[in-house]
Amino acid sequence: MKIFPAETVQEIDKYTIENEPIASIDLMERAASRLVDWFVRNYRPHRKVVVIAGPGNNGGDALAAARMLMNRNYRVSCYFVSSSGKLSEDCQVNLDRLGEVKGDKVQRISSANDIPGLNGDELVIDGIFGSGLSRVVEGVYRNVIDMINNSGAEVISIDIPSGLFGEDNTENDPDAIVRAAHTLTFQFPFLSFFFAENEPFTGRWHVIYIGLHEEIIERKETPYKVISKDFTAGVIPDRTKFSHKGSYGHGLVVAGSYGMMGAALLSGEAALRTGAGLVSIHIPAAGYEIIQTAFPEAIVSLDPHERVFSAPPDLEKYDAIAAGPGLGTGSLTRKALKNLLEKAKVPLVLDADALNIIGEMPELVDLIPPGTILTPHPLEFDRIAGTSGNGWERHLKQKAFAEKYGVIVVLKGAYTGISLPGGEYYLNMTGNPGMATGGSGDVLTGMILSFLAQGVKPVDAAFAAVYLHGSAGDIAAEKAGEESLIAGDIIKQLGAAFKKVQAEIYLHEGRSSGIFQ
Repeated sequence: MKIFPAETVQEIDKYTIENEPIASIDLMERAASRLVDWFVRNYRPHRKVVVIAGPGNNGGDALAAARMLMNRNYRVSCYFVSSSGKLSEDCQVNLDRLGEVKGDKVQRISSANDIPGLNGDELVIDGIFGSGLSRVVEGVYRNVIDMINNSGAEVISIDIPSGLFGEDNTENDPDAIVRAAHTLTFQFPFLSFFFAENEPFTGRWHVIYIGLHEEIIERKETPYKVISKDFTAGVIPDRTKFSHKGSYGHGLVVAGSYGMMGAALLSGEAALRTGAGLVSIHIPAAGYEIIQTAFPEAIVSLDPHERVFSAPPDLEKYDAIAAGPGLGTGSLTRKALKNLLEKAKVPLVLDADALNIIGEMPELVDLIPPGTILTPHPLEFDRIAGTSGNGWERHLKQKAFAEKYGVIVVLKGAYTGISLPGGEYYLNMTGNPGMATGGSGDVLTGMILSFLAQGVKPVDAAFAAVYLHGSAGDIAAEKAGEESLIAGDIIKQLGAAFKKVQAEIYLHEGRSSGIFQ
């Protein structure tokens, strides 16, 4: 799935109207019908529905939905907000159609004195502004948004919460944006939906497919895309009948310090569970018995120091290296990481304390080999790239960092974003809040290492590992609930996640070569 700027979505709408062909009012009718289908699946007719429409096409969608809900015996009150009285052509058509419904009266709001009262028992459908908005909401529209947000009513926004911009909201006023419980967006989510600062406005968002023209969607270019299941299926290496452990690579995990051996354990086990033939774990000597007892499948590489990582081992026999989980940031470990970066000649993953050390020693950035995968959470990324005021600013720095240093940056979060050196940006839709637990990132590091050791290209390794990591987390949450989910549960469900994804191979009669749905 592609993610387009708001103006490009308008171009896709126009192309669909001209080439399906379909009249714009009929495309609006189709969109409203799909909205209503979602609504009736989720809400019973006993609750009163208040539809608040604006003067543009978003208002037309809302008025069409209001008419359809009335025809399904919902109790609907309609309000039309306009400071000038001017309407888009299709909005006027739907206002006229709604006026033909027996017993209906659409009340106009043209000033603060016209604003109705709402209560917390009502359902509000917000159709004031759509994605074409480019300035902060003011005047009577701002008054109506205040009323909605202060009412305590449950709000469902059409396409985008009124007042929210499709991309950058840095200069927007958060008090001038509708706070929805659900957002029903047409065909594609907007980029702003993927940033944490906008969750109070979007609530849970749902993509409603309305049949926009596939030809123009395929042709339109965008750097923003969503990782798909069928691509992930195509990345997983084939396992042949006569293969052996040497066929699937040897990965090295450099991790752990005194009191943090669990990080090494989680990364190493995740690497083996993701298909690597051999996994060695380089740990301080104090962790020897822990790893040998808890993880007998691992090969242990002992650091000369008892408690910390102080020197990398001979790297010649490894096909890929991961470094960082639980290392600590002491002086010996800093020198050892510098030594590792200078010596590494195979694909590399840097996580956790490896990134924290680079943040403290920025000169190390120039030692990171091109093609290396970095897996920071937001605070770790801020340490290496500078503090950001919000998710939008951070993602811009992430893109710039990936391009400047020729690396792949996997910024972990609710929708993990992956920046590539060429400027492309990929978002992941799998995963859940239960994965916000210690060790979850260590598991992802091990998974990426595993794919690299098996010979998967770094870009593909990052995509597949992130998708499967989230999928395993979703399966674990279904079984245990989000609250009780721990990192080890993600590892336990990797097999199920692989099976779920690999079903795509048979559905597509061979391995998929496409990246997107």
